[in-house]
Amino acid sequence: MAKSRTQYVCQQCGRTTAKPFGRCPQCGSWNSMVAEVVAPQRSGRVRVRTYGTSRPLRLTEIEGEDDDRLPLPIDEFARVLGGGIVPGSVVLIGGDPGIGKSTLLLQMALVMAQGGTVLYVSGEESERQIKSRVARLKQGGEAPDDLYLLTETALEAVLDHIEALGPRLVVIDSIQTMHVPEIASGAGSISQVRECASRLQAAAKGSGVAIFLVGHVTKEGAIAGPKVLEHIVDTVLYLEGDSFHTYRLLRSVKNRFGATTEVGVFEMGTSGMVGVPNPSEAFLAERVVNAPGSAIAVTMEGTRPLLVEIQGLTSASSFGHPRRTANGVDFNRLLLTIAVLARRVGLRLTDQDVFVNVVGGLRVNEPAADLAVAAAIASSVRDRPLPADLALIGEVGLSGELRAVPQMPARLREAAKLGFRRVVVPKLVRPDDIWPEELQVVPARSVREALATVLKN
Repeated sequence: MAKSRTQYVCQQCGRTTAKPFGRCPQCGSWNSMVAEVVAPQRSGRVRVRTYGTSRPLRLTEIEGEDDDRLPLPIDEFARVLGGGIVPGSVVLIGGDPGIGKSTLLLQMALVMAQGGTVLYVSGEESERQIKSRVARLKQGGEAPDDLYLLTETALEAVLDHIEALGPRLVVIDSIQTMHVPEIASGAGSISQVRECASRLQAAAKGSGVAIFLVGHVTKEGAIAGPKVLEHIVDTVLYLEGDSFHTYRLLRSVKNRFGATTEVGVFEMGTSGMVGVPNPSEAFLAERVVNAPGSAIAVTMEGTRPLLVEIQGLTSASSFGHPRRTANGVDFNRLLLTIAVLARRVGLRLTDQDVFVNVVGGLRVNEPAADLAVAAAIASSVRDRPLPADLALIGEVGLSGELRAVPQMPARLREAAKLGFRRVVVPKLVRPDDIWPEELQVVPARSVREALATVLKN
């Protein structure tokens, strides 16, 4: 009689080995190999090769349009999905624990149930817990009759309920809690997650029901599963944000039915996740004008321009090695900017602790915010505030030069719309016909030139 065997699977790349390794031989990640028990194949069965009933079709014979989407009343969510929910699609949404994944999907289930049957499957919470959350989201209103709740972890039972109800939308919270009895490993293992996702994908494609999966993330921030789970689904979304702040960003990293450059901005409130139609205005609402160390950067989140406040603070260091603290910006780029300010501009920072913070809990990774970071630090060192109606755009090079950034027209239009009258940009060789008329664009070739312009008084 065949016995079960143990294999080791990498949580990052899915590589399977017969022996454990401290480092994955394929992707090189450390301590990512997890042991799984593989059940033996049952003997006494005759394998019969079966064939499907599919046949090749001419492209002209295929019916249906690309715009056959289910309308989603949550505008910020619909923006990231590409305009709505595609029937038969499988969407995976991940994020840190407590960031608001279940809340956002429950809100979506509530609004979508007003036009058809929706099934919400939870493997982590009871019906009473979900109902209490619905009462909080509805704030005393009546829940739709076509919203069904199911607490189940057996995937076959979930598929039977989907077939019996015939919903147009299904939410699985979460995919790591589902399991099939044919696989000996426990729920949440790589084999279980891969098999459950494959069966849900087959159910979605065969019935036309849209399925949303909640995925847990690892301590590195990637969706557990590993990457094979992201290959199975059609769309992968990440809900990002800081639990100490109210704003959340819904970002797409894969979308077979739309662009991956769109970002949705939400605010976590007492009634759930509320879309923010004008994020720049919200991020600047608490700004203190004429305060030293405050600069406005114009960044891009996908195709959406955002104006964010970057704060810089310098103070005399009490130790031999001054501190460098970055909150919301890349630490290495902060070190680069400090080095440029010290060597190319002449600011004395070797005995100063430098702190940089992006207001609102956002994380700005693009180089276009380099000039604003440099201006915030220089403003704090010289104790001179920047003009209240000034924004800054530009990437800083190692020689102290300012380099051009993409999508400049959209950035300038957003700055003009929010009432800014001056913007410092890298000196361009192109004509300035793309600049708004009400905006005074100040070109600068270097960081030294830009700081001399904005800090003169």
